[in-house]
Amino acid sequence: MSPLNRRQFMGSAASGALLAAHWGNMALGASAGAWPNLPSAKIYKVYAGRTGDAYLTHPTEEIDRFEKHFAELEKKVQGVKLVGGDLLPPAKVEEVAAKLKGADALLIVHLSGHGGDAPVLTKLIDVGLPTALFSQPFSGHGWMYFPQWHKERRKVVLLPSSDWADLERAITLLRTPAMLKQTKILAIGAPHGTPAACSAEAVKKKFGAELVTVPNDRVMEIFKSIDPKEAEAEAQDYWLSQAKKIVEPTRPEIIDSARLYLATKKLMMAENAQAVCSTHCMGTPRGCLTFSKLNDQGLVGACEGDIDSTLTMLIFAYAFRVPGFISDPVIDTAKNAMVHFHCTSATKMDGPGGKRLPFVIRTQTDSRGGVALEVENRVGQPVTCAKLVNLDTMLIVTGKILETSKSPLACRTQFTQSVPDARRLFLQWGEDVIKGDVMTLLHRAVFYGDYMQPVQDLGDLMGFRVLEEGGRRA
Repeated sequence: MSPLNRRQFMGSAASGALLAAHWGNMALGASAGAWPNLPSAKIYKVYAGRTGDAYLTHPTEEIDRFEKHFAELEKKVQGVKLVGGDLLPPAKVEEVAAKLKGADALLIVHLSGHGGDAPVLTKLIDVGLPTALFSQPFSGHGWMYFPQWHKERRKVVLLPSSDWADLERAITLLRTPAMLKQTKILAIGAPHGTPAACSAEAVKKKFGAELVTVPNDRVMEIFKSIDPKEAEAEAQDYWLSQAKKIVEPTRPEIIDSARLYLATKKLMMAENAQAVCSTHCMGTPRGCLTFSKLNDQGLVGACEGDIDSTLTMLIFAYAFRVPGFISDPVIDTAKNAMVHFHCTSATKMDGPGGKRLPFVIRTQTDSRGGVALEVENRVGQPVTCAKLVNLDTMLIVTGKILETSKSPLACRTQFTQSVPDARRLFLQWGEDVIKGDVMTLLHRAVFYGDYMQPVQDLGDLMGFRVLEEGGRRA
């Protein structure tokens, strides 16, 4: 499977922009009864190089066109504020660097120049902000020196492109680390996963996010305080009236599950949290419907306390506006595929403003109890299977949904993903970077869309390496 090209990515981003109003009322914007606002990412713009009509020099009026384009992007892309606009020269690089201290990210538009550009612009890169550099063809010969930043693992994404749509892509990616810095994650019971991801101090140091452990007793106290009529209305509106059918669970069980969602929502709002994971999700009631609706809303709910998948889902939610499906995968070499299954799934896999996938309300498979979902995923849909482990490595493999299934041997929601080489994936599972128990080694998160290249760019910006799981090695 080829990685998402820029036009495909921008199509996805454009579709995400259409969802902005809904998303803005949830994870990114404030409204009555919604999560508080996350501060917008402040992205500082710098134009680098001469203007005019000389050889390999862009016309002066192009800066005005850029400024108008950025003004439109600021309206279109949620959660960003574009500031600055210095032209270097005549501005002095030291003075511009000083202005960057209050920004979250840097966007450089390379207008022209030669070999001397890299040393000058390196003084801006040295500030250490996540940075994107957009360089059109015929912007001089200085571009040859910019890849050195990539080789040095600077937090820089390089975009040598004639397509101005790539600027939207850059802004969307630059926004992601800034939003993660403002994020609070609640681990009910305790976080579960790789050692670094389970450390609140390490998570704070790496991404700026706050990880807080909350006892399950606190959730259950809130659960008892929820008005049963409110829970019944929630269950009827979001689950009972929307399901294709209900197989095993009783109406009171479904109402109790909706009550747990309302309790979790109340806790998250009180704590100003954007994500939750729980090691108590197999209790009474189960957490499946709670996590499903949170993920439908553009927030993150993760089962089994899986903190690695929680962080993965947050990164994808902020960058690409899609929820993740935590999977217990198995490999099928006969179909050159990976089969995903679990009992907790979002129903809006296209994003919070997308159409809900058909679903049946079932019990959770291995316990034959509680309330879970059997979601019908879209055959032919490109998907990305990923997991950030130990805060420093993103495992990733892309493909398409080949088929769905309803095997009684697996969890309720099931679909099969094509992979480049199933046998290699089987033999290289985890790429020797994961150590831990079954859940830690097994879980992956699956997202609608092929994000191979954008995730590699995010790795550059956020300081994690990207490994194609089961990929060829030199």
